[in-house]
Amino acid sequence: MIERERRGKVLLSIARDGIADRLGTARCGRWPEPWLEERAATFVTLRLAGDLRGCIGSLEAVRALGEDVYDNARAAAYRDPRFPPVGDRERDGLEVEISILSQAEPIAAATESDALAALRPGLDGVVLQFRERRATFLPQVWEMMPDALTFLSELRVKAHLPARFWDPGLRLARYTVEKYR
Repeated sequence: MIERERRGKVLLSIARDGIADRLGTARCGRWPEPWLEERAATFVTLRLAGDLRGCIGSLEAVRALGEDVYDNARAAAYRDPRFPPVGDRERDGLEVEISILSQAEPIAAATESDALAALRPGLDGVVLQFRERRATFLPQVWEMMPDALTFLSELRVKAHLPARFWDPGLRLARYTVEKYR
């Protein structure tokens, strides 16, 4: 496997190129290194002066790693519906974090108590799905949550469900991330 430090530098450079390419016209079709062609799901999180400025990602590995990072960085900068597009003056001050997601695995949970007992704070990213509603929190979100109940409650709210909602049809899955900043 490629050295972690080099891998991070390459991926962060790709993300910055995506942010600089506001119109999405500069990217070439192939990546210079074979490992960038491997399919991967990624999230790109942008912060400005420590505050969230954009976060967009993919839950399934359907694109090449390089392409996913490039496109998600550009989307986080210019298409996150929670924020106006990143301005030219903000661009240089952005902190970029890339999360490469492992394949999600289902969490067996018949009750909320089962779900809470199964969660691994600080390690698990979680996908919650109920019918057409779906939301995820990256493992980094644990840093802002005091406990598993708050984490799960906020994830349900993000999915536009009541904070303490539970139904037998609710599905949870976990993943971990390989993170670069």
